[in-house]
Amino acid sequence: MNEFALIDWIRGQAGPATSGVSLGIGDDAAVLALAPGESLVVTTDTLNSGVHFGDYDPADSVGHKALAVNLSDLAAMGAAPRWFLLSLSLPKDSDAWVKAFVGGLLGLARTMNVALVGGDTTAGKLSVTVTALGATRQGRFLSRDGARPGDWVVVSGELGDAALALQELSRGRSPDPSGVEKLRRPIPRVELGATLVGNATACIDLSDGLLADLGHIAGSSGCGAVVEADRLPGSESLRSCPVEVRRALQLTGGDDYELCFTWPEARRDELAGIESDLGLKLSVVGRMVEGRGIRCLDSDGQPLAFEKQGYSHRL
Repeated sequence: MNEFALIDWIRGQAGPATSGVSLGIGDDAAVLALAPGESLVVTTDTLNSGVHFGDYDPADSVGHKALAVNLSDLAAMGAAPRWFLLSLSLPKDSDAWVKAFVGGLLGLARTMNVALVGGDTTAGKLSVTVTALGATRQGRFLSRDGARPGDWVVVSGELGDAALALQELSRGRSPDPSGVEKLRRPIPRVELGATLVGNATACIDLSDGLLADLGHIAGSSGCGAVVEADRLPGSESLRSCPVEVRRALQLTGGDDYELCFTWPEARRDELAGIESDLGLKLSVVGRMVEGRGIRCLDSDGQPLAFEKQGYSHRL
């Protein structure tokens, strides 16, 4: 399939323009409209073959994840997803792969009510870039820089299953299917992010590992944090791992795409109410403190050390 045939096919799969799209796929640029009083929130992520996904990953799951990781960024800002752009670098003879990829991508797009409005295609090594656009009310968004000493550190969902699945897949083993699902098809916590606006003091999505990502909140907020490793929420499968392995996966493994946020202790009842309303586990795993850096403690209050804080690309 040549470039323009592929674009026409993708446009047909994406369907008609949705609300706010004055001009979508097919022109030199998309024309989009925000409602009065809204601000635009923009994020982008690239997934490269051999780095972010492998030959063992089905193409439809790569499509799902390529969009999901961007929507997770919007969730961490408290933004409502609206539109996205897709750029593809494809090797020869990729027709079957790209059709499955687009199926997974647009499946999530329909679920999250977000519209594909343009992008780019080129020949080259297999690589995917998605740029997602969302909206918030002006001045109403989440950021990393509002945490204060005494705030609770809270995480959504369960941590470590995706990292365990990736570790097992890379070793040629068969991981627990639920862990593979979390790795390949993360669920962006968009509803939680919207609920946290005006309530949480800081927020970030967990892509590179809890210690690394919480470190970004601490650094931006000018304070430190203490994490209680044995309070981290995990599945039964993960809890069957040796404790040292479990801690490393949960604290530094990454690929969770849950939200980590800080919350004033005095508002504990409201936090419990959000957990109940959303039907989503929210776990207090530590506290922001005076000073700098992240300290991690076991259940006896003894310090824990790890070789790395989380994932980081070597550039």
